[in-house]
Amino acid sequence: MRYLPLSDEDRAAMLAVIGAKSIDDLYVDVPGEARLEGLVDLPLAQGELQVERALRAKAEKNIPARRATFFIGAGAYRHHVPASVDHLIQRSEFLTTYTPYQPEIAQGTLQALYEFQTQVAMLTGMEIANASMYDGSTAVAEAALMAARVTKRRKVIFSGGVHPHYVATTRTHCAPQGVEVVALDPAIDGEAAVIDALAGDVAAVIVQSPNVFGTVSDLKPIAAAAHAQGALLIAAFTEVVSLGLIEPPGAMGADIVAGEGQSIGNALGYGGPYVGLFATREKFIRQMPGRLCGETLDADGRRGFVLTLSTREQHIRREKATSNICTNAGLCTMAFTIHMTLLGAAGLERLARLNHETAIRLADALGAVKGVEVLTPRFFNEFAIRTSKPAQEVIDALLTKGVMGGVAYSRLARGMADTLLVCATETNTDEDIAHYVRALEEVLA
Repeated sequence: MRYLPLSDEDRAAMLAVIGAKSIDDLYVDVPGEARLEGLVDLPLAQGELQVERALRAKAEKNIPARRATFFIGAGAYRHHVPASVDHLIQRSEFLTTYTPYQPEIAQGTLQALYEFQTQVAMLTGMEIANASMYDGSTAVAEAALMAARVTKRRKVIFSGGVHPHYVATTRTHCAPQGVEVVALDPAIDGEAAVIDALAGDVAAVIVQSPNVFGTVSDLKPIAAAAHAQGALLIAAFTEVVSLGLIEPPGAMGADIVAGEGQSIGNALGYGGPYVGLFATREKFIRQMPGRLCGETLDADGRRGFVLTLSTREQHIRREKATSNICTNAGLCTMAFTIHMTLLGAAGLERLARLNHETAIRLADALGAVKGVEVLTPRFFNEFAIRTSKPAQEVIDALLTKGVMGGVAYSRLARGMADTLLVCATETNTDEDIAHYVRALEEVLA
């Protein structure tokens, strides 16, 4: 058999070694409401053919983005990914072993990572970038822990505009290490409110621009206030395409920039895998989590690439390590790098401008619908609207009319039940917008 289960005696011996009375003791940190009592409501055994049919039937209940008029954002975005990206990431030059510790057999992977780091540093306006994190939320969590190490302080403050999932992920990472996470109340245009919460015990303030409601903010005053208190400014983002048009966080004084890179090269995939971007100032390089790929010369003076400041020993130092994320999203970074290379600086700017212009047309059209109020004052490709009916009810009704109209904020966090997050990208047409407007008018009538 490929799977040989442990006996009761085996389990008892293992629990005794770690000092646990029962298997339940291993899950004490999982909230009770998140635990499942009893078995999952599935057949105990089925043949392979029956399992395949059952799972296919469940999968067919999903509605792919391409089968509806799609205006969902809130952290994951539908963009056009050229067919050449998927073709090139399968080239043998880039397919090397899992971990490129042996540079002599992993030059393709290492060079791609080096180019990726360069692109991320340029996009964010920072001096250095790592070889990626798991996703945007874990990147922000690692940024919070890094700030605590740099400042020797144990508190971080989130503005009310940071994506609630990013806040929750950071709480999970910070709690075992004794770092306090303070989250301000949700605010559509409240990034600057963190200034009033600053004090001498704060390691970093974490703000997002464009924020979860789509608002684009000037981070310079926040950076100045944070630095005056000896704190760092961590700038988060969920929509990396926005950096093709708005001023990069590094130019506004951010010390660490962390966010999601899914929008470039990586299609929506039921939640992943995605790719976390992480960049910082060179003076903090030894506190930066993850891997760093560097350029060097070999014995014959030829250009080459190696992993640097990231030895294998770093990954097994447990609580002494700068990070316990010991890998990177390699295939996703490859897709990001290839798509970014195909676009170039001018192409990225045109793509960003197209997103913004489409969002403006959508906001104007929705704002003219009776029962709708556009709430976001300055946005890139995403904005919040207030609806005369509960947002989740509106979303459900729109879906019956073939429109994926956005995300109700109440799905991300409590409160603001009448607030709907809407996103437009280059994939949306004028016909899509007209379809949305007609459907929304009917739903709110």
